[in-house]
Amino acid sequence: MKVNDLTYKYYFYFMQERMNMFWKRYECLEKPFTEDKILSKHKFTNVYRSQDRVSQYLLKYVIYNTSEKFNDIDILLRILIFKIFNNINTWVFIEKEIGVLTSKNFNVDAISKLLAARIKSQPIFSAAYMMTGSHRKYEAFQSKHEKWLRMVEQELIIEKRFKKILEAKSLNQIYNILTECSFIGEFLAYQYAIDFNYSEVINFDENSFVKAGIGSIRGIKKCFSNIKNDSFEDCIRYTQDNLPRYQEQYGYTNFKNLFGREPHLIDLQNCFCETDKYLRGKMPELVVGNTRIKQKFDKPKGGIDFFFPPKWGINKFIKPCITKNSTELTLF
Repeated sequence: MKVNDLTYKYYFYFMQERMNMFWKRYECLEKPFTEDKILSKHKFTNVYRSQDRVSQYLLKYVIYNTSEKFNDIDILLRILIFKIFNNINTWVFIEKEIGVLTSKNFNVDAISKLLAARIKSQPIFSAAYMMTGSHRKYEAFQSKHEKWLRMVEQELIIEKRFKKILEAKSLNQIYNILTECSFIGEFLAYQYAIDFNYSEVINFDENSFVKAGIGSIRGIKKCFSNIKNDSFEDCIRYTQDNLPRYQEQYGYTNFKNLFGREPHLIDLQNCFCETDKYLRGKMPELVVGNTRIKQKFDKPKGGIDFFFPPKWGINKFIKPCITKNSTELTLF
């Protein structure tokens, strides 16, 4: 593989400028948070996956819900059901109707019926992931959401894959177990493995395993040349190993990390996806897959009282949100 300096520098530019935007909002500084027209006009995720609003809700209200006690299976089930829909409103609706979700009240018939009524008025799946629901094993069920719920019931609970995940010896092994499931491909398996790893019941080094998603692969192809199809993950690891070197080379040494936590492989994988999007606007002549940035940036939502997995040891550095438009994460 060979670095393309013309485009690779924008990877480090994106990381620094996107984090600068985060810190300006966090410190309640006046807008604009960036002079970059592409970043101000279009929707981009944060540098760290765990910063994003849906991940924050997952951490605070799904995994670390201190008002309830959950067993290990309950925690994995809660994480997976939330992430399948990846929609805060859908999760709030489910728990409002059936109570706090656990393996005891995970009734596929009841939840499917509730969601069938809800989907008539609003979407229940997030647009963030392309979720399929076609597999002959579940073709008897008409709705996509019921197919997914049946898969969880059959393949994760009855066939005891949750138990296998709890007994796994590595993040890679969890990923492999998840890819055995009917609707869970390589990208989702990696994302779900990281989500499980946010909890206390799974605890592996996030830098021990990485899997490049489709968007990330597009970004990698723009930043590197002479890449073999099996070496996209090597490009992500190379970037991590040489982060300070290229930050200095390209002049982006003012990167301020997340309360002392350096970017991990999952974050760097994510940034390749966002760099691909950014380059669609910056260098539209560089065509690799999609040619335009689809999502426009809407008005900012309310502030967030940030919370991260306690095992990271960074929550002690976070101050409460004091913005005037601060709001509960449930209100969207």
